[in-house]
Amino acid sequence: MTKSNKNTIQEKDAVLIGAGIMSATLGIMLNQIRPDASIEVFERLDEVAAESSDAWNNAGTGHSALCELNYTPQLADGSIEIKKAISIAEQFEVSKEFWAQLVDKGVLKNPAQFIRSVPHMSFVWGDTNVSYLRKRYETMKDHHLFKGMGYSEDPQLIKEWIPLIMEGRKADQPVAATKMDIGTDVNFGALTRCLFEYLKKQANFKLRLAHEVRDLERLPDGRWKIEVRNSTTKRKRTVIAKFVFIGAGGGALPLLEKSGIKEGKGFGGFPVSGQWLRCTNPEVIAKHEAKVYGKAAVGSPPMSVPHLDTRIIDGKKALLFGPYAGFSTKFLKNGSWLDLPASIKINNIRPMLAAGLDNLKLTKYLIDQVRQSPDDRIDALREYVPTARKEDWELEVAGQRVQVIKKDPVHGGVLEFGTEVVSSADGTISALLGASPGASTSVSIMVKLLHKCFPQQVKDWEAKFREMIPSYGKSLASDAKLANETRKKSSEVLDLHQLVEENI
Repeated sequence: MTKSNKNTIQEKDAVLIGAGIMSATLGIMLNQIRPDASIEVFERLDEVAAESSDAWNNAGTGHSALCELNYTPQLADGSIEIKKAISIAEQFEVSKEFWAQLVDKGVLKNPAQFIRSVPHMSFVWGDTNVSYLRKRYETMKDHHLFKGMGYSEDPQLIKEWIPLIMEGRKADQPVAATKMDIGTDVNFGALTRCLFEYLKKQANFKLRLAHEVRDLERLPDGRWKIEVRNSTTKRKRTVIAKFVFIGAGGGALPLLEKSGIKEGKGFGGFPVSGQWLRCTNPEVIAKHEAKVYGKAAVGSPPMSVPHLDTRIIDGKKALLFGPYAGFSTKFLKNGSWLDLPASIKINNIRPMLAAGLDNLKLTKYLIDQVRQSPDDRIDALREYVPTARKEDWELEVAGQRVQVIKKDPVHGGVLEFGTEVVSSADGTISALLGASPGASTSVSIMVKLLHKCFPQQVKDWEAKFREMIPSYGKSLASDAKLANETRKKSSEVLDLHQLVEENI
């Protein structure tokens, strides 16, 4: 064995795999709860937040259910179900509360680096869709988490809100829109980098870039042996950890399979890729100041809900439309074409086949998306921006998502469009699978993970949890007074737009 390949062994309290927003959030929480705990993060790429957390690779909305219509489905009786929207809105408020506390503590220095106020809007056309949006508004407007939501079917008022979308539109086309001024744009890539910059300065924390986890094995004493390879030096390392978190985005499923835990049996993954149209004309970009979500095509995945999206990336205003879905066998944007076939095992082949048969419409939709020409994409854009010119837009490759396929006693397997936390019975290892709303609810997800993996210690940590999240243990969804106080406080600290006084 050459010197560069010499294997070294180290012991850590926790190993986090993947340097995205999930590992950054969990790392900060563990550091705040137990500053003496030794934590090491391994990232296969040579920079943090380069996959799903990167600004160009995700929706970046700050998914808060203010405008995303897929979170408020219309039921068979015509009513609108808003339970999921309430849950996501609550979790996003918890995320803002957590970030605000980190700003107060000096962990995060400048909130404008990662979060800014941008109105969230829903926009539809056609009698059926207008009727749906009207019912949605009537159902949501009285809940305190959606207080202040505006609604209009008046083309002139909507044109004041979103002139770029209304210019050139047929005068007799029925239209409707909702508007929430408290919406935000979150750059999760920038937030992740800020969190890791703080963590790197802590004595018991190490971030290893260009380090790929090749294998992991449970030891007889319950600890985990992790085999790591430095992609630059080719040097191999063995790390022994008491706790492992697999937060590697699309790369989490293969590592979960390697762990061999019974809780991970039967899970599969369905990769969905994406693309954006990115505006290159500053005059067009300046005309739009909102995140405007429409209705997804029938059979399309939630990540493909069309939206015309104002973004702030690296301090510069950008305008994107999409995403356009596609299919790739890669589980990561920088992954391998063999990711999907390599993930198929004896224990998950039945759920994956069953989910495939149940989602033939989705498969057809993805094939149609892949076959789209540049003119097809511009035609789709013109439904939202009637005056769009082809020369003002260029194609930008977005990130890769791996939707969860899990065992189901009735169907054999089902395709899920949310996030799934899979943990071993002894709590020594946990993996996060899935996609949207993901990053926006990262704080709530990590709190639940800590409760699940450290049930004995949680009671001793409650004071720390309340310090990080003052509303901890209480429901922002059911306590209007607490929710309004929490939202007002976080808005002040994060320098975000607040509701007018009478609404808070």
